[in-house]
Amino acid sequence: MKRSIKKVAVLGSGIMGSRIACHFANIGVEVLLLDIVPKELNDKEQAKGLTLASPLVRNRIVNDALIFAAKSSPSPVYNKEVLNKIKTGNFEDNMKDIASCDWTIEVVVENLKIKKIVYDQVEQFRRPGTLITSNTSGIPIHLMAEGRSDDFKKYFCGTHFFNPPRYLRLLEIIPTPDTDKEIINFLMHYGDKFLGKTTVLCKDTPAFIANRVGVYSIMALLHLVEKMDLTVEEVDKFTGPALGRPKSATFRTTDVVGLDTMINVANGLSENAPNDEQKEVFVLPDYVKKMQENKWLGDKTGQGFYKKTKDKEGKTEILALDLKTLEYRPQNKIKSATLDATKPIENLRERMKVYAAGKDKAAEFFRVSFSGLFEYVSNRIPEISDETYRIDDAMRAGFGWELGPFEVWDALGVKEGVEMMKANGKTPEKWITEMLEAGNTSFYKIENGNKTYYDIPSKSYKAVPGQDAFIVLDNIRASKTIWKNSGTTLTDLGDGILNLEFHTKMNTIGGEVLAGINKAIDIAEKDYRGLVIGNDGTNFSAGANVGMIFMMAVEQEWDEVNMAIKMFQNTSMRIRYSSIPVVVAPHNLTLGGGCEFALHADHVQLNAETYMGLVEFGVGLIPGGGGTKEMTLRASDEFHAEQIEQNVLKEKFLTIAMAKVSTSALEAYDLGYLLKDKFSISMNRSRLIADAKEKALELANAGYTQPVRRSDIKVLGKYGLGMVYAGANTMRSGNYISDHDQKISQKLGYVMCGGDLSAPTLVTEQYLLDLEREAFLSLCGEKKTLERIQSIITKGKPLRN
Repeated sequence: MKRSIKKVAVLGSGIMGSRIACHFANIGVEVLLLDIVPKELNDKEQAKGLTLASPLVRNRIVNDALIFAAKSSPSPVYNKEVLNKIKTGNFEDNMKDIASCDWTIEVVVENLKIKKIVYDQVEQFRRPGTLITSNTSGIPIHLMAEGRSDDFKKYFCGTHFFNPPRYLRLLEIIPTPDTDKEIINFLMHYGDKFLGKTTVLCKDTPAFIANRVGVYSIMALLHLVEKMDLTVEEVDKFTGPALGRPKSATFRTTDVVGLDTMINVANGLSENAPNDEQKEVFVLPDYVKKMQENKWLGDKTGQGFYKKTKDKEGKTEILALDLKTLEYRPQNKIKSATLDATKPIENLRERMKVYAAGKDKAAEFFRVSFSGLFEYVSNRIPEISDETYRIDDAMRAGFGWELGPFEVWDALGVKEGVEMMKANGKTPEKWITEMLEAGNTSFYKIENGNKTYYDIPSKSYKAVPGQDAFIVLDNIRASKTIWKNSGTTLTDLGDGILNLEFHTKMNTIGGEVLAGINKAIDIAEKDYRGLVIGNDGTNFSAGANVGMIFMMAVEQEWDEVNMAIKMFQNTSMRIRYSSIPVVVAPHNLTLGGGCEFALHADHVQLNAETYMGLVEFGVGLIPGGGGTKEMTLRASDEFHAEQIEQNVLKEKFLTIAMAKVSTSALEAYDLGYLLKDKFSISMNRSRLIADAKEKALELANAGYTQPVRRSDIKVLGKYGLGMVYAGANTMRSGNYISDHDQKISQKLGYVMCGGDLSAPTLVTEQYLLDLEREAFLSLCGEKKTLERIQSIITKGKPLRN
């Protein structure tokens, strides 16, 4: 379909509208953001002598909303420059301007009468054949299309973004009977490829898919806490990361989103889904009604299921709500033998079996809650979806569940799940029994590298649509693995391109990963055309295995530490100077060594949500895997374009010394971690490996040749060292940094200046690598460094600023 989106109009600048506008600006689309005209002046406007006719007043609501959005955390924009793509206006003066837009998205208040008034205006100015969609989360889509022109109906449907639009990947597409099929296909594709969304085609049913199932799940838990005598902390412990859910789990998530939002959706479902067999679940428990009366709605009102306060010593303390007394109290530490048993298990599907088989309250909670959820989702087919995979996709992308409900059921075994349900008084829908009786024992299968789902009408397995654009390593690993060790797996992606994935804890880098990279390059250079280093894990890599370094340093095994650093450096250089193109495909956390690998790649194909940084300074070290060398090299390359060389060096120095981590792929470029023309962004995380493969092929087809090692890196010697030392001394004198920080700064500066050379000099990469390794090794022996590393290990957190 020959349709492009160059300009979008967003009608309504509230929480959702302003952030939808920001996300379109993120991908480079021009945006017109409109809202209503104020009915009266505020105090500041009166003081300035403005009138209701003043342009500043007429656009005050939309401008204030955009400013608020830009300042919010987490940020809705990849960097501040994208805001220049957004032009603001109001419905009265600027609705005519939607004639220049390819897509108009209505995001006004959830009131059908008001939406229809807005559509009356839209019909006056909208260019025929352009898209018109609504972001409603609850109003039936077909009702909004009533009374509209044939052209409006043809190009109209629901496009339900989830909040925050930048970060939550779900985009529900809800057509009406009049929506043109080509428009549905276009929106499904555009949302996936360009907006980075998991697009899910939904029926026009109450709350569509994700909120229907997600709010049921939350409401069922709200009732279950009373039946099982559970506390707020217990529920959040049981429904958090151990279950493959976000860290904010249930009650904390409700506080962040707003209890009122959840109540509104629940009330809507109670009213609009009268035939739902679980409609009583959507009736609010008494304690929730009381919280609503008290306006304890979560973060927006300062208290909800949790309340942030100060203790007697002035330290911040987060209290939990006692659901029986409705009084706030200190949080209790939750212990569970079942949860402890799941901790060593990385594979989430295997973890589910342990959860279900446990003997304590956490396990009982799992069995009761999932029995109800299994019954509910099996009953929602075919009401809200004809296929299981759409429900699973919606829950993963909209609510951050690592496994959808049918995927959890598969992990337990469908038959075993049915037995669990029956033991808890729940009954699966008839089609589940028929599926098992026919000898089909799972909802999903992997066949020939493709994921298939059980199709209920045909009672057979069909391929999940849309897989052609994706490479899912889980699906091909069993049949396409050509080599592996304890920390990596090398897979054949086809067309002469290999992929090396890490599968250590948080994909940290130790000896097994370094060995894996070198082996992968050996194999690729001999028999293949290119290599991708990428994975489907939660993070690309949280950096080097600092625990390994800590143990060797404590034992004062300095030769081993030196060898480990040298191997790391050599591996980074192998990535840079192999005879085949190496494409690194980062996403999410890409820290320390993970960042250093990206710095040395022939091309970086990264997800838009990549948080990249050289963070070693935070534990008293400098980047030792070639990162310090590489930032020095990049400074040298920029000397030619800049007049003041010290300023260029200072910028690169501070990026390392302040352990700066990008908040997006675009910011990674701003920080100097990416080079112009040597990186590409994949908006959709699911497309990353496939896009990286295509880039490796492109480089190979273009006649890739092995680069020549650099020997022309200009370092400033004492000319630069004076600046570094003076800056570090000033910071120490002002008590902004510690003695140890001053020492690290001087070591870092020494490497980046090429040592104390008497004059600016051209040096080789190996010269800088030797300086880098020597500085890293000396800092490993510092007591303060070891204390910081031990703290990181104890807390179990990734090394980041």
